[in-house]
Amino acid sequence: MIQDHTARERQRRPAVDLSSEPEHNCTMTTYIFHLALVDDWQNALDENSTYFPPTYEADGFTHGTADAAKLLDVANHFYVESEGDWLCLRMTEESLANAGIEVRYEPAAAVGDQDGAFEGSGEILFPHLMGGIPPAAVLATHAVTRNGVGRFLGIDLAVDIV
Repeated sequence: MIQDHTARERQRRPAVDLSSEPEHNCTMTTYIFHLALVDDWQNALDENSTYFPPTYEADGFTHGTADAAKLLDVANHFYVESEGDWLCLRMTEESLANAGIEVRYEPAAAVGDQDGAFEGSGEILFPHLMGGIPPAAVLATHAVTRNGVGRFLGIDLAVDIV
């Protein structure tokens, strides 16, 4: 599980062993992750339709993260003040391409009216999906935990949820 640690323990490690996987960056991506509100994702599943995040129209694309270690930084920068339960969708470039979704690696960008710059965001490129997320492109969904004030504490990448 990726967990948020105290300042003296700032290392974030995915629960899955990625040591044999290529470096998670814009040139050799294994997985692309997207954080979604559970209700929004479930609505797309119930309606058998493509999922679009609430900021899609304003942003013109769906935000993603290719570095599992950055997921909590992303969540805590953009979504702390949001209400509701969240989950993490896991895809690959291949699964998205098979569903007709182009992926572009670009610098961090604003999510709606929230500035896209956060610590470490200038060091990597982020996958931007040129469309919504068809359920067929999602390989797994993972539980996300938060505390009572909205801070994201962990994303369990070792366990797929239905």
